[in-house]
Amino acid sequence: MSKILIVEDDSEIALLERDYLEIEGLESDVVSDGESAVSAALSGGYDLVLLDLMLPGLNGYDICRQIRDRVDVPILMVTARTDSVDKIRGLGLGADDYIAKPFDPAELVARVKAHLSRYARLTGSGGRQAEQEVIVVGDLQILPRSWKVYKGERELKMPNREFALLKFLAENPNIVFSKEQLFETIWGYDYVGDSATVTVHIGRIREKIEDNPSHPKIIETVWGAGYRLNR
Repeated sequence: MSKILIVEDDSEIALLERDYLEIEGLESDVVSDGESAVSAALSGGYDLVLLDLMLPGLNGYDICRQIRDRVDVPILMVTARTDSVDKIRGLGLGADDYIAKPFDPAELVARVKAHLSRYARLTGSGGRQAEQEVIVVGDLQILPRSWKVYKGERELKMPNREFALLKFLAENPNIVFSKEQLFETIWGYDYVGDSATVTVHIGRIREKIEDNPSHPKIIETVWGAGYRLNR
């Protein structure tokens, strides 16, 4: 059974989320402040985090910043702040989705289940061949089965969307993909967002894999067309 961490200081909303998730067979725990949220998330006992933005103590952005590179599960931000700049900031910190309040509880559950299913597919077993596969790009080693990336001897921490995007580009080298193509491939048609999400994630990946992120050599921008991984 999948287990969800609900981070929400409004008890009525938290109980509503928990009740609807449990109806669908999803176990959940509720915490109501930032410090407790970080501690619970880092315990490693959860398959997905539902994260409110406006919290006492640490806010949702601070929490996401602290846990993203250490917790490799989907993070869904739930908030009344729906301006584009707020969404881009959340995605830039590694959130996987953005759910606006007030929300339809049934839609929230559907989005949670969709992210759990997609994450399971991305991290699922691919058989003996996949276990032995290593994709080499310069000094990068990408291990699809173990969900790891190394630059030289140093392991790079990558959330699931970043890893999936890098893996897809590395498996299809020297091909230009538009932002729209990458968005549909990695996030899917049912994701509420747009291709700007791709730009944010490409920037985060470059910060980790490029020797000079300001002048990227591995993931190249082809102006007016999209992105290409050089291999």
